[in-house]
Amino acid sequence: MSEILQNIQTGAEKRFTGLGVSPGIGRGNTFVHGGVFVEPETYKVGQEEVEDEISRLDVALADTRKQIEQLQEQLQEQVGGTATGRREASIFDAHLLMLEDRSMLDEVTAIAREQRLNIESAFYRTINNYIGVLRVADDLYLRQRVIDLEDVMRRVLRNLSLMKPADHSVRHPHILIAHELTPSDTAAMDRSLVMGFATEVGGSMAHTAIIARSLGLPAVVGLRGICDVIHTGDALLIDGYNGVLIVNPSAETLAEYEVLVDEKDSAARRLEDLRDSKPETSDGRELTLSANIEFEHEVVIAKKNGAQGIGLYRTEFFYMHDGKMPSEEQQAENYTRVAKGVNPDGVIIRTADIGGDKLPGTVVEREANPFLGWRGIRLTLGRVEMFKTQLRAILRAGAAGRVSVMFPMLSTLDEMRRSRLLLEECADELESEGIAHNREIEVGAMIEVPSAALVADQIAGEVDFLSVGTNDLIQYTMAVDRVNDQVADLYQPLNPAVIRLLRMTVSAGHEKKIWVGVCGEMASDLLCIPLLVGLGFDEFSVSAPRVPAVKHALRHLSYDECKAMAGEALQDSDPQKILARCRAVAMESYSELLSR
Repeated sequence: MSEILQNIQTGAEKRFTGLGVSPGIGRGNTFVHGGVFVEPETYKVGQEEVEDEISRLDVALADTRKQIEQLQEQLQEQVGGTATGRREASIFDAHLLMLEDRSMLDEVTAIAREQRLNIESAFYRTINNYIGVLRVADDLYLRQRVIDLEDVMRRVLRNLSLMKPADHSVRHPHILIAHELTPSDTAAMDRSLVMGFATEVGGSMAHTAIIARSLGLPAVVGLRGICDVIHTGDALLIDGYNGVLIVNPSAETLAEYEVLVDEKDSAARRLEDLRDSKPETSDGRELTLSANIEFEHEVVIAKKNGAQGIGLYRTEFFYMHDGKMPSEEQQAENYTRVAKGVNPDGVIIRTADIGGDKLPGTVVEREANPFLGWRGIRLTLGRVEMFKTQLRAILRAGAAGRVSVMFPMLSTLDEMRRSRLLLEECADELESEGIAHNREIEVGAMIEVPSAALVADQIAGEVDFLSVGTNDLIQYTMAVDRVNDQVADLYQPLNPAVIRLLRMTVSAGHEKKIWVGVCGEMASDLLCIPLLVGLGFDEFSVSAPRVPAVKHALRHLSYDECKAMAGEALQDSDPQKILARCRAVAMESYSELLSR
Protein backbone atom coordinates (compact mmCIF):
# COMPACT_ATOMS: atom_id res chain seq x y z
CA MET A 1 0.00 0.00 0.00
CA SER A 2 1.18 3.54 -0.74
CA GLU A 3 2.55 5.88 1.89
CA ILE A 4 0.19 7.46 4.39
CA LEU A 5 -1.87 10.28 2.89
CA GLN A 6 -0.20 13.63 2.53
CA ASN A 7 -2.03 16.82 3.46
CA ILE A 8 -4.67 15.11 5.59
CA GLN A 9 -7.15 17.70 6.64
CA THR A 10 -7.61 18.35 10.28
CA GLY A 11 -10.91 17.43 11.90
CA ALA A 12 -12.55 14.71 13.90
CA GLU A 13 -12.74 11.25 12.41
CA LYS A 14 -16.22 10.22 11.23
CA ARG A 15 -17.37 6.77 10.12
CA PHE A 16 -20.25 5.81 7.85
CA THR A 17 -21.42 2.26 7.15
CA GLY A 18 -23.05 0.99 3.96
CA LEU A 19 -22.79 -2.10 1.76
CA GLY A 20 -19.38 -3.14 0.50
CA VAL A 21 -19.82 -4.34 -3.10
CA SER A 22 -16.19 -4.43 -4.23
CA PRO A 23 -13.37 -5.38 -1.83
CA GLY A 24 -10.26 -3.38 -1.17
CA ILE A 25 -8.93 -0.38 0.73
CA GLY A 26 -8.60 3.04 -0.87
CA ARG A 27 -7.32 6.38 0.41
CA GLY A 28 -7.34 9.86 -1.02
CA ASN A 29 -9.03 13.23 -0.96
CA THR A 30 -12.70 13.39 -1.84
CA PHE A 31 -14.23 14.47 -5.12
CA VAL A 32 -18.04 14.83 -4.96
CA HIS A 33 -19.69 14.02 -8.27
CA GLY A 34 -22.56 16.42 -9.07
CA GLY A 35 -24.36 14.17 -11.55
CA VAL A 36 -27.69 16.04 -11.45
CA PHE A 37 -29.85 15.37 -14.49
CA VAL A 38 -32.13 18.10 -15.84
CA GLU A 39 -35.31 17.37 -17.78
CA PRO A 40 -35.08 18.82 -21.30
CA GLU A 41 -37.21 21.72 -22.41
CA THR A 42 -40.51 20.87 -24.12
CA TYR A 43 -41.84 22.85 -27.08
CA LYS A 44 -43.98 22.38 -30.17
CA VAL A 45 -42.44 22.11 -33.65
CA GLY A 46 -44.04 22.74 -37.00
CA GLN A 47 -45.47 19.83 -38.98
CA GLU A 48 -42.78 20.32 -41.60
CA GLU A 49 -40.08 20.06 -38.90
CA VAL A 50 -41.13 16.71 -37.41
CA GLU A 51 -39.12 14.50 -39.74
CA ASP A 52 -36.06 16.68 -39.24
CA GLU A 53 -36.45 16.16 -35.49
CA ILE A 54 -36.57 12.39 -35.99
CA SER A 55 -33.45 12.60 -38.16
CA ARG A 56 -31.70 14.41 -35.32
CA LEU A 57 -32.53 11.44 -33.08
CA ASP A 58 -31.00 9.03 -35.58
CA VAL A 59 -27.77 11.03 -35.58
CA ALA A 60 -27.71 11.22 -31.76
CA LEU A 61 -28.28 7.46 -31.50
CA ALA A 62 -25.39 6.80 -33.89
CA ASP A 63 -23.10 9.13 -31.92
CA THR A 64 -24.14 7.46 -28.64
CA ARG A 65 -23.43 4.04 -30.12
CA LYS A 66 -19.89 5.11 -31.05
CA GLN A 67 -19.28 6.53 -27.57
CA ILE A 68 -20.41 3.33 -25.86
CA GLU A 69 -18.26 1.20 -28.16
CA GLN A 70 -15.28 3.40 -27.30
CA LEU A 71 -16.03 2.89 -23.60
CA GLN A 72 -15.99 -0.88 -24.15
CA GLU A 73 -12.56 -0.65 -25.74
CA GLN A 74 -11.29 1.61 -22.95
CA LEU A 75 -12.51 -0.79 -20.26
CA GLN A 76 -10.83 -3.74 -21.98
CA GLU A 77 -7.57 -1.79 -22.10
CA GLN A 78 -7.80 -0.87 -18.41
CA VAL A 79 -8.12 -4.51 -17.37
CA GLY A 80 -5.37 -5.62 -19.69
CA GLY A 81 -7.42 -6.91 -22.61
CA THR A 82 -8.07 -10.12 -20.70
CA ALA A 83 -11.02 -12.44 -21.12
CA THR A 84 -12.38 -10.95 -17.89
CA GLY A 85 -12.10 -7.49 -19.37
CA ARG A 86 -13.98 -8.57 -22.48
CA ARG A 87 -16.72 -10.12 -20.37
CA GLU A 88 -17.14 -7.05 -18.18
CA ALA A 89 -17.01 -4.73 -21.18
CA SER A 90 -19.85 -6.78 -22.64
CA ILE A 91 -22.08 -5.20 -19.98
CA PHE A 92 -22.37 -2.31 -22.41
CA ASP A 93 -23.90 -4.67 -24.94
CA ALA A 94 -27.11 -4.15 -22.99
CA HIS A 95 -26.76 -0.39 -23.54
CA LEU A 96 -26.25 -0.94 -27.24
CA LEU A 97 -29.32 -3.17 -27.36
CA MET A 98 -31.37 -0.40 -25.78
CA LEU A 99 -30.36 1.85 -28.68
CA GLU A 100 -31.69 -0.81 -31.07
CA ASP A 101 -34.98 -1.39 -29.27
CA ARG A 102 -37.39 -0.73 -32.12
CA SER A 103 -40.56 -0.82 -30.04
CA MET A 104 -39.18 1.81 -27.66
CA LEU A 105 -37.90 4.05 -30.47
CA ASP A 106 -41.18 3.72 -32.34
CA GLU A 107 -42.92 5.13 -29.27
CA VAL A 108 -40.58 8.11 -29.36
CA THR A 109 -41.23 8.86 -33.02
CA ALA A 110 -44.98 8.35 -32.56
CA ILE A 111 -45.05 11.01 -29.82
CA ALA A 112 -42.98 13.35 -31.96
CA ARG A 113 -45.31 12.94 -34.94
CA GLU A 114 -48.64 12.89 -33.12
CA GLN A 115 -47.94 15.65 -30.61
CA ARG A 116 -45.40 17.59 -32.72
CA LEU A 117 -42.98 17.74 -29.78
CA ASN A 118 -39.28 18.41 -30.00
CA ILE A 119 -37.40 15.12 -30.13
CA GLU A 120 -35.60 15.68 -26.81
CA SER A 121 -38.92 15.87 -24.99
CA ALA A 122 -40.42 12.90 -26.87
CA PHE A 123 -37.36 10.79 -26.10
CA TYR A 124 -37.26 11.84 -22.45
CA ARG A 125 -40.97 11.15 -21.87
CA THR A 126 -40.79 7.69 -23.43
CA ILE A 127 -37.67 6.54 -21.60
CA ASN A 128 -38.83 8.06 -18.34
CA ASN A 129 -42.02 5.97 -18.54
CA TYR A 130 -39.93 2.79 -18.85
CA ILE A 131 -37.79 3.92 -15.92
CA GLY A 132 -40.88 4.49 -13.80
CA VAL A 133 -42.05 0.92 -14.41
CA LEU A 134 -38.65 -0.54 -13.50
CA ARG A 135 -38.33 1.55 -10.34
CA VAL A 136 -41.37 -0.12 -8.76
CA ALA A 137 -40.61 -3.65 -9.98
CA ASP A 138 -40.57 -6.24 -7.19
CA ASP A 139 -37.44 -7.84 -8.62
CA LEU A 140 -34.20 -6.29 -7.33
CA TYR A 141 -32.37 -7.09 -10.55
CA LEU A 142 -34.93 -5.15 -12.62
CA ARG A 143 -34.86 -2.16 -10.24
CA GLN A 144 -31.09 -2.01 -10.58
CA ARG A 145 -31.38 -1.87 -14.38
CA VAL A 146 -32.86 1.63 -13.99
CA ILE A 147 -29.40 3.11 -13.82
CA ASP A 148 -28.46 1.50 -17.15
CA LEU A 149 -31.47 3.00 -18.88
CA GLU A 150 -30.81 6.40 -17.30
CA ASP A 151 -27.22 6.21 -18.51
CA VAL A 152 -28.32 5.69 -22.10
CA MET A 153 -30.93 8.46 -21.83
CA ARG A 154 -28.38 10.96 -20.55
CA ARG A 155 -25.97 10.19 -23.38
CA VAL A 156 -28.57 10.51 -26.11
CA LEU A 157 -29.90 13.76 -24.68
CA ARG A 158 -26.40 15.18 -24.36
CA ASN A 159 -25.78 14.42 -28.01
CA LEU A 160 -29.13 15.88 -29.02
CA SER A 161 -28.39 19.11 -27.22
CA LEU A 162 -24.93 19.31 -28.83
CA MET A 163 -23.39 19.49 -25.35
CA LYS A 164 -20.08 17.85 -24.62
CA PRO A 165 -20.24 15.19 -21.90
CA ALA A 166 -19.29 16.71 -18.57
CA ASP A 167 -15.88 15.86 -17.21
CA HIS A 168 -16.73 14.38 -13.82
CA SER A 169 -13.16 13.53 -12.93
CA VAL A 170 -10.26 15.46 -11.45
CA ARG A 171 -6.55 15.37 -12.11
CA HIS A 172 -5.26 14.03 -8.81
CA PRO A 173 -5.81 10.76 -6.88
CA HIS A 174 -9.19 10.83 -5.20
CA ILE A 175 -12.14 8.92 -3.76
CA LEU A 176 -15.24 9.55 -5.84
CA ILE A 177 -18.51 10.26 -3.98
CA ALA A 178 -21.85 10.44 -5.80
CA HIS A 179 -25.55 9.94 -5.35
CA GLU A 180 -25.22 7.21 -7.99
CA LEU A 181 -22.86 6.25 -10.79
CA THR A 182 -23.79 4.86 -14.17
CA PRO A 183 -21.80 2.00 -15.73
CA SER A 184 -20.41 4.55 -18.19
CA ASP A 185 -19.21 6.76 -15.33
CA THR A 186 -17.51 3.77 -13.74
CA ALA A 187 -15.90 2.44 -16.89
CA ALA A 188 -14.63 5.89 -17.88
CA MET A 189 -12.78 6.38 -14.60
CA ASP A 190 -9.05 6.90 -14.79
CA ARG A 191 -7.84 3.96 -12.71
CA SER A 192 -4.59 5.79 -11.94
CA LEU A 193 -6.54 8.58 -10.25
CA VAL A 194 -9.69 7.03 -8.77
CA MET A 195 -8.80 5.09 -5.61
CA GLY A 196 -12.37 3.94 -4.93
CA PHE A 197 -15.93 5.23 -4.88
CA ALA A 198 -18.99 5.42 -2.66
CA THR A 199 -22.61 6.15 -3.56
CA GLU A 200 -25.85 6.86 -1.77
CA VAL A 201 -27.74 4.21 -3.75
CA GLY A 202 -26.89 0.97 -5.52
CA GLY A 203 -26.58 -2.76 -4.91
CA SER A 204 -24.23 -5.68 -5.34
CA MET A 205 -26.02 -6.85 -8.52
CA ALA A 206 -25.80 -3.48 -10.25
CA HIS A 207 -23.59 -3.29 -13.33
CA THR A 208 -21.62 -0.48 -11.70
CA ALA A 209 -20.62 -2.86 -8.88
CA ILE A 210 -19.65 -5.55 -11.40
CA ILE A 211 -17.38 -3.15 -13.27
CA ALA A 212 -15.87 -1.90 -10.01
CA ARG A 213 -14.88 -5.45 -9.10
CA SER A 214 -13.38 -6.04 -12.54
CA LEU A 215 -11.28 -2.86 -12.21
CA GLY A 216 -10.25 -3.69 -8.65
CA LEU A 217 -11.82 -0.51 -7.26
CA PRO A 218 -13.03 -0.67 -3.64
CA ALA A 219 -16.65 0.44 -3.55
CA VAL A 220 -19.33 1.06 -0.93
CA VAL A 221 -22.99 1.77 -1.72
CA GLY A 222 -26.13 2.49 0.27
CA LEU A 223 -24.67 5.48 2.15
CA ARG A 224 -27.85 7.55 2.29
CA GLY A 225 -27.26 11.30 2.55
CA ILE A 226 -23.49 11.00 2.24
CA CYS A 227 -23.29 13.73 -0.42
CA ASP A 228 -24.68 16.22 2.11
CA VAL A 229 -22.04 15.60 4.76
CA ILE A 230 -18.88 14.95 2.73
CA HIS A 231 -17.28 17.67 0.65
CA THR A 232 -14.70 17.81 -2.11
CA GLY A 233 -11.24 17.90 -0.56
CA ASP A 234 -12.08 15.94 2.59
CA ALA A 235 -9.53 13.27 3.51
CA LEU A 236 -11.14 9.86 3.09
CA LEU A 237 -10.51 6.16 3.57
CA ILE A 238 -12.82 3.61 1.93
CA ASP A 239 -13.08 0.02 3.15
CA GLY A 240 -14.82 -2.09 0.50
CA TYR A 241 -14.44 -5.24 2.59
CA ASN A 242 -16.66 -4.02 5.40
CA GLY A 243 -18.65 -1.29 3.67
CA VAL A 244 -17.08 1.49 5.74
CA LEU A 245 -16.25 5.07 4.78
CA ILE A 246 -13.99 7.06 7.12
CA VAL A 247 -13.71 10.85 6.87
CA ASN A 248 -10.55 12.44 8.31
CA PRO A 249 -9.01 9.10 9.35
CA SER A 250 -6.76 9.47 12.35
CA ALA A 251 -3.12 8.43 12.34
CA GLU A 252 -4.10 5.45 14.48
CA THR A 253 -6.80 4.39 12.02
CA LEU A 254 -4.40 4.67 9.10
CA ALA A 255 -1.84 2.56 10.92
CA GLU A 256 -4.48 -0.09 11.63
CA TYR A 257 -5.45 -0.19 7.98
CA GLU A 258 -1.82 -0.50 6.90
CA VAL A 259 -1.71 -3.74 8.89
CA LEU A 260 -5.07 -4.86 7.51
CA VAL A 261 -3.96 -4.29 3.91
CA ASP A 262 -0.78 -6.30 4.49
CA GLU A 263 -2.85 -9.14 5.91
CA LYS A 264 -5.31 -9.03 2.99
CA ASP A 265 -2.50 -9.00 0.44
CA SER A 266 -0.85 -11.96 2.11
CA ALA A 267 -4.13 -13.85 2.30
CA ALA A 268 -4.89 -13.13 -1.36
CA ARG A 269 -1.57 -14.61 -2.42
CA ARG A 270 -2.29 -17.77 -0.44
CA LEU A 271 -5.81 -18.03 -1.87
CA GLU A 272 -4.42 -18.04 -5.40
CA ASP A 273 -2.54 -21.24 -4.56
CA LEU A 274 -5.76 -23.04 -3.52
CA ARG A 275 -7.35 -23.26 -6.96
CA ASP A 276 -6.79 -26.99 -7.36
CA SER A 277 -7.04 -27.90 -3.67
CA LYS A 278 -9.97 -29.87 -2.32
CA PRO A 279 -12.39 -28.08 0.03
CA GLU A 280 -12.01 -30.55 2.88
CA THR A 281 -11.76 -29.72 6.57
CA SER A 282 -8.49 -29.96 8.44
CA ASP A 283 -9.59 -33.28 9.95
CA GLY A 284 -10.54 -34.82 6.62
CA ARG A 285 -14.27 -34.25 6.09
CA GLU A 286 -14.77 -33.92 2.33
CA LEU A 287 -17.08 -31.15 1.16
CA THR A 288 -18.18 -29.78 -2.20
CA LEU A 289 -17.68 -26.11 -3.04
CA SER A 290 -19.49 -24.84 -6.12
CA ALA A 291 -20.51 -21.47 -7.51
CA ASN A 292 -23.76 -19.55 -7.94
CA ILE A 293 -24.13 -17.90 -11.34
CA GLU A 294 -26.71 -15.76 -13.10
CA PHE A 295 -25.16 -15.55 -16.56
CA GLU A 296 -23.37 -17.98 -18.82
CA HIS A 297 -20.12 -16.00 -18.93
CA GLU A 298 -19.65 -16.47 -15.17
CA VAL A 299 -18.73 -20.12 -15.76
CA VAL A 300 -15.22 -19.01 -16.71
CA ILE A 301 -14.84 -17.03 -13.47
CA ALA A 302 -16.12 -19.97 -11.42
CA LYS A 303 -13.62 -22.39 -12.95
CA LYS A 304 -10.78 -19.88 -12.63
CA ASN A 305 -11.50 -19.57 -8.91
CA GLY A 306 -11.53 -23.32 -8.36
CA ALA A 307 -15.27 -23.99 -8.01
CA GLN A 308 -16.40 -27.60 -8.34
CA GLY A 309 -19.11 -26.88 -10.85
CA ILE A 310 -22.21 -24.71 -10.57
CA GLY A 311 -24.38 -25.31 -7.52
CA LEU A 312 -27.04 -22.79 -8.54
CA TYR A 313 -27.74 -21.50 -12.03
CA ARG A 314 -30.44 -18.85 -11.69
CA THR A 315 -32.53 -18.81 -14.87
CA GLU A 316 -35.03 -16.04 -14.23
CA PHE A 317 -32.88 -13.40 -15.90
CA PHE A 318 -32.69 -15.54 -19.01
CA TYR A 319 -36.49 -15.71 -18.92
CA MET A 320 -36.83 -11.95 -19.09
CA HIS A 321 -34.29 -11.50 -21.87
CA ASP A 322 -35.42 -9.07 -24.60
CA GLY A 323 -38.95 -9.05 -23.18
CA LYS A 324 -39.74 -12.37 -24.83
CA MET A 325 -40.41 -15.83 -23.47
CA PRO A 326 -37.36 -17.97 -24.33
CA SER A 327 -37.95 -20.88 -26.65
CA GLU A 328 -37.01 -24.46 -25.85
CA GLU A 329 -34.17 -24.25 -28.38
CA GLN A 330 -32.76 -21.07 -26.86
CA GLN A 331 -32.80 -22.55 -23.39
CA ALA A 332 -31.43 -25.92 -24.44
CA GLU A 333 -28.52 -24.27 -26.24
CA ASN A 334 -27.76 -22.04 -23.26
CA TYR A 335 -27.92 -24.85 -20.70
CA THR A 336 -25.87 -27.11 -22.96
CA ARG A 337 -23.10 -24.54 -23.26
CA VAL A 338 -22.99 -24.14 -19.49
CA ALA A 339 -22.92 -27.92 -18.99
CA LYS A 340 -20.04 -28.28 -21.42
CA GLY A 341 -18.28 -25.29 -19.89
CA VAL A 342 -18.14 -26.82 -16.40
CA ASN A 343 -17.37 -30.37 -17.57
CA PRO A 344 -16.35 -32.68 -15.91
CA ASP A 345 -18.11 -30.97 -13.02
CA GLY A 346 -21.86 -30.47 -13.05
CA VAL A 347 -24.41 -27.68 -13.09
CA ILE A 348 -27.60 -27.48 -11.02
CA ILE A 349 -30.22 -25.50 -12.93
CA ARG A 350 -32.89 -23.86 -10.79
CA THR A 351 -36.17 -23.54 -12.61
CA ALA A 352 -37.43 -19.98 -13.02
CA ASP A 353 -38.06 -18.23 -9.71
CA ILE A 354 -40.08 -15.28 -11.01
CA GLY A 355 -43.36 -13.65 -10.14
CA GLY A 356 -46.32 -13.40 -12.48
CA ASP A 357 -45.81 -9.67 -12.94
CA LYS A 358 -42.40 -10.32 -14.49
CA LEU A 359 -43.50 -12.63 -17.28
CA PRO A 360 -43.03 -10.91 -20.65
CA GLY A 361 -46.13 -10.39 -22.68
CA THR A 362 -48.55 -11.05 -19.82
CA VAL A 363 -50.70 -8.82 -17.71
CA VAL A 364 -51.12 -9.96 -14.12
CA GLU A 365 -52.90 -8.02 -11.42
CA ARG A 366 -50.31 -6.48 -9.12
CA GLU A 367 -50.01 -8.36 -5.85
CA ALA A 368 -50.10 -6.53 -2.52
CA ASN A 369 -47.38 -8.81 -1.17
CA PRO A 370 -45.53 -10.57 -4.01
CA PHE A 371 -43.17 -12.37 -1.62
CA LEU A 372 -46.19 -14.28 -0.33
CA GLY A 373 -47.86 -14.56 -3.71
CA TRP A 374 -47.59 -16.20 -7.09
CA ARG A 375 -43.91 -16.91 -7.63
CA GLY A 376 -41.42 -19.73 -8.03
CA ILE A 377 -42.86 -23.22 -8.27
CA ARG A 378 -46.37 -21.88 -7.66
CA LEU A 379 -46.22 -19.88 -10.87
CA THR A 380 -44.55 -22.52 -13.03
CA LEU A 381 -47.02 -25.18 -11.93
CA GLY A 382 -49.74 -22.72 -12.92
CA ARG A 383 -48.12 -22.14 -16.33
CA VAL A 384 -47.60 -25.77 -17.32
CA GLU A 385 -46.56 -25.19 -20.93
CA MET A 386 -43.98 -22.60 -19.91
CA PHE A 387 -42.72 -24.98 -17.22
CA LYS A 388 -42.51 -27.92 -19.61
CA THR A 389 -40.57 -25.83 -22.12
CA GLN A 390 -37.88 -25.25 -19.52
CA LEU A 391 -37.92 -28.82 -18.25
CA ARG A 392 -37.51 -30.20 -21.78
CA ALA A 393 -34.57 -27.85 -22.35
CA ILE A 394 -32.91 -28.99 -19.11
CA LEU A 395 -33.38 -32.67 -19.98
CA ARG A 396 -31.87 -32.06 -23.40
CA ALA A 397 -28.85 -30.32 -21.89
CA GLY A 398 -28.40 -33.39 -19.71
CA ALA A 399 -27.28 -35.30 -22.80
CA ALA A 400 -24.22 -33.03 -23.05
CA GLY A 401 -22.96 -33.06 -19.47
CA ARG A 402 -23.76 -33.45 -15.79
CA VAL A 403 -26.98 -31.52 -15.36
CA SER A 404 -29.33 -31.45 -12.37
CA VAL A 405 -32.61 -29.63 -11.88
CA MET A 406 -33.77 -27.90 -8.71
CA PHE A 407 -37.23 -26.57 -7.88
CA PRO A 408 -37.53 -23.25 -5.95
CA MET A 409 -39.99 -21.98 -3.37
CA LEU A 410 -41.55 -25.33 -2.50
CA SER A 411 -44.13 -25.10 0.26
CA THR A 412 -45.65 -28.57 0.15
CA LEU A 413 -44.82 -32.14 -0.72
CA ASP A 414 -47.55 -32.07 -3.37
CA GLU A 415 -45.71 -29.33 -5.30
CA MET A 416 -42.61 -31.50 -5.38
CA ARG A 417 -44.52 -34.52 -6.62
CA ARG A 418 -46.35 -32.57 -9.32
CA SER A 419 -43.05 -31.12 -10.54
CA ARG A 420 -41.48 -34.57 -10.81
CA LEU A 421 -44.48 -35.89 -12.73
CA LEU A 422 -44.13 -33.09 -15.26
CA LEU A 423 -40.41 -33.83 -15.57
CA GLU A 424 -41.23 -37.49 -16.31
CA GLU A 425 -43.87 -36.42 -18.81
CA CYS A 426 -41.31 -34.25 -20.61
CA ALA A 427 -38.81 -37.12 -20.70
CA ASP A 428 -41.46 -39.39 -22.23
CA GLU A 429 -42.25 -36.79 -24.89
CA LEU A 430 -38.60 -36.32 -25.82
CA GLU A 431 -38.12 -40.07 -26.05
CA SER A 432 -41.12 -40.49 -28.34
CA GLU A 433 -39.86 -37.61 -30.51
CA GLY A 434 -36.40 -39.14 -30.78
CA ILE A 435 -34.70 -36.09 -29.25
CA ALA A 436 -31.48 -36.69 -27.30
CA HIS A 437 -31.88 -36.16 -23.57
CA ASN A 438 -31.06 -37.65 -20.18
CA ARG A 439 -34.05 -38.67 -18.10
CA GLU A 440 -31.77 -39.76 -15.24
CA ILE A 441 -30.69 -36.27 -14.22
CA GLU A 442 -30.63 -35.63 -10.50
CA VAL A 443 -33.58 -33.77 -9.03
CA GLY A 444 -33.32 -31.45 -6.04
CA ALA A 445 -35.60 -29.36 -3.85
CA MET A 446 -34.84 -25.92 -2.49
CA ILE A 447 -35.73 -25.45 1.15
CA GLU A 448 -36.60 -21.77 1.48
CA VAL A 449 -39.98 -21.82 3.22
CA PRO A 450 -40.42 -22.95 6.85
CA SER A 451 -43.21 -25.33 5.86
CA ALA A 452 -40.79 -27.11 3.51
CA ALA A 453 -38.17 -27.38 6.24
CA LEU A 454 -40.75 -28.86 8.61
CA VAL A 455 -41.58 -31.62 6.11
CA ALA A 456 -38.07 -31.93 4.73
CA ASP A 457 -38.07 -35.61 5.74
CA GLN A 458 -40.99 -36.20 3.38
CA ILE A 459 -39.56 -34.11 0.55
CA ALA A 460 -36.18 -35.83 0.92
CA GLY A 461 -37.83 -39.11 0.02
CA GLU A 462 -38.77 -37.70 -3.39
CA VAL A 463 -35.44 -36.16 -4.48
CA ASP A 464 -31.72 -36.75 -4.91
CA PHE A 465 -30.58 -33.74 -2.89
CA LEU A 466 -31.75 -30.77 -0.85
CA SER A 467 -30.38 -27.23 -1.07
CA VAL A 468 -31.19 -24.53 1.45
CA GLY A 469 -31.75 -20.99 0.18
CA THR A 470 -30.92 -19.17 3.41
CA ASN A 471 -31.90 -15.68 2.23
CA ASP A 472 -35.58 -16.52 1.87
CA LEU A 473 -35.59 -19.05 4.70
CA ILE A 474 -34.46 -16.36 7.14
CA GLN A 475 -36.87 -13.82 5.70
CA TYR A 476 -39.89 -16.12 5.91
CA THR A 477 -38.96 -17.59 9.29
CA MET A 478 -38.53 -14.17 10.89
CA ALA A 479 -41.38 -12.57 8.90
CA VAL A 480 -39.09 -9.68 8.00
CA ASP A 481 -38.31 -7.82 4.81
CA ARG A 482 -34.52 -7.64 4.82
CA VAL A 483 -34.46 -4.42 2.79
CA ASN A 484 -36.74 -2.62 5.25
CA ASP A 485 -34.53 -0.52 7.53
CA GLN A 486 -37.14 -0.44 10.28
CA VAL A 487 -37.04 -4.21 10.79
CA ALA A 488 -33.55 -4.96 9.50
CA ASP A 489 -32.36 -5.90 13.00
CA LEU A 490 -34.78 -8.86 12.91
CA TYR A 491 -33.12 -10.35 9.84
CA GLN A 492 -31.05 -12.75 11.93
CA PRO A 493 -29.21 -15.60 10.18
CA LEU A 494 -28.16 -16.98 13.57
CA ASN A 495 -31.55 -16.82 15.24
CA PRO A 496 -32.23 -20.11 17.09
CA ALA A 497 -35.38 -20.67 15.00
CA VAL A 498 -33.39 -20.47 11.78
CA ILE A 499 -30.65 -22.75 13.09
CA ARG A 500 -33.15 -25.40 14.15
CA LEU A 501 -34.71 -25.39 10.69
CA LEU A 502 -31.26 -25.75 9.14
CA ARG A 503 -30.43 -28.70 11.39
CA MET A 504 -33.82 -30.26 10.71
CA THR A 505 -33.20 -30.06 6.97
CA VAL A 506 -29.73 -31.59 7.16
CA SER A 507 -30.95 -34.43 9.36
CA ALA A 508 -33.86 -35.14 7.03
CA GLY A 509 -31.57 -35.41 4.03
CA HIS A 510 -28.99 -37.58 5.73
CA GLU A 511 -31.64 -39.95 7.05
CA LYS A 512 -32.67 -40.53 3.42
CA LYS A 513 -29.00 -40.92 2.39
CA ILE A 514 -28.93 -37.82 0.17
CA TRP A 515 -26.60 -34.84 0.27
CA VAL A 516 -27.67 -31.43 1.56
CA GLY A 517 -26.27 -28.13 0.35
CA VAL A 518 -26.59 -24.45 1.19
CA CYS A 519 -26.65 -21.77 -1.51
CA GLY A 520 -27.73 -18.56 0.22
CA GLU A 521 -25.60 -15.73 1.53
CA MET A 522 -24.86 -17.61 4.75
CA ALA A 523 -22.75 -20.04 2.70
CA SER A 524 -20.19 -17.31 1.98
CA ASP A 525 -20.42 -15.56 5.36
CA LEU A 526 -17.09 -16.32 7.03
CA LEU A 527 -18.69 -16.06 10.48
CA CYS A 528 -21.53 -18.46 9.64
CA ILE A 529 -19.46 -21.11 7.86
CA PRO A 530 -18.25 -22.85 11.08
CA LEU A 531 -21.87 -23.35 12.15
CA LEU A 532 -22.93 -24.66 8.73
CA VAL A 533 -20.03 -27.11 8.71
CA GLY A 534 -20.92 -28.22 12.22
CA LEU A 535 -24.58 -28.71 11.29
CA GLY A 536 -23.43 -31.20 8.67
CA PHE A 537 -23.94 -29.50 5.31
CA ASP A 538 -22.22 -31.40 2.52
CA GLU A 539 -22.10 -28.73 -0.17
CA PHE A 540 -21.56 -24.96 -0.22
CA SER A 541 -22.49 -22.90 -3.28
CA VAL A 542 -21.33 -19.28 -3.27
CA SER A 543 -20.81 -16.44 -5.73
CA ALA A 544 -17.83 -17.14 -7.97
CA PRO A 545 -15.57 -14.39 -6.53
CA ARG A 546 -16.08 -15.79 -3.01
CA VAL A 547 -14.95 -19.33 -3.82
CA PRO A 548 -11.24 -18.89 -2.88
CA ALA A 549 -11.97 -17.35 0.53
CA VAL A 550 -14.62 -19.95 1.40
CA LYS A 551 -12.31 -22.77 0.31
CA HIS A 552 -9.57 -21.39 2.55
CA ALA A 553 -12.01 -21.21 5.46
CA LEU A 554 -13.25 -24.77 4.97
CA ARG A 555 -9.72 -26.16 4.78
CA HIS A 556 -8.79 -24.50 8.08
CA LEU A 557 -11.80 -25.66 10.07
CA SER A 558 -11.98 -28.82 12.16
CA TYR A 559 -15.26 -30.63 11.53
CA ASP A 560 -15.22 -32.16 15.01
CA GLU A 561 -14.71 -28.74 16.60
CA CYS A 562 -17.45 -27.20 14.45
CA LYS A 563 -19.82 -30.06 15.25
CA ALA A 564 -19.29 -29.57 18.98
CA MET A 565 -19.80 -25.81 18.64
CA ALA A 566 -23.00 -26.31 16.61
CA GLY A 567 -24.36 -28.64 19.27
CA GLU A 568 -23.84 -25.95 21.87
CA ALA A 569 -25.33 -23.28 19.60
CA LEU A 570 -28.51 -25.34 19.20
CA GLN A 571 -29.02 -24.99 22.95
CA ASP A 572 -28.55 -21.21 22.96
CA SER A 573 -31.48 -18.80 22.99
CA ASP A 574 -29.52 -15.64 22.18
CA PRO A 575 -28.35 -15.00 18.57
CA GLN A 576 -25.47 -12.89 19.91
CA LYS A 577 -24.15 -15.82 21.92
CA ILE A 578 -24.32 -18.01 18.84
CA LEU A 579 -22.48 -15.35 16.85
CA ALA A 580 -19.80 -15.19 19.54
CA ARG A 581 -19.31 -18.96 19.32
CA CYS A 582 -19.00 -18.79 15.54
CA ARG A 583 -16.62 -15.86 15.67
CA ALA A 584 -14.37 -17.63 18.17
CA VAL A 585 -13.99 -20.65 15.90
CA ALA A 586 -13.52 -18.52 12.80
CA MET A 587 -10.87 -16.32 14.43
CA GLU A 588 -9.00 -19.36 15.62
CA SER A 589 -9.11 -20.95 12.16
CA TYR A 590 -8.72 -18.11 9.63
CA SER A 591 -8.37 -14.76 11.36
CA GLU A 592 -6.44 -13.42 8.38
CA LEU A 593 -9.68 -13.41 6.36
CA LEU A 594 -11.72 -11.57 8.96
CA SER A 595 -12.04 -7.87 9.63
CA ARG A 596 -10.67 -6.54 12.83
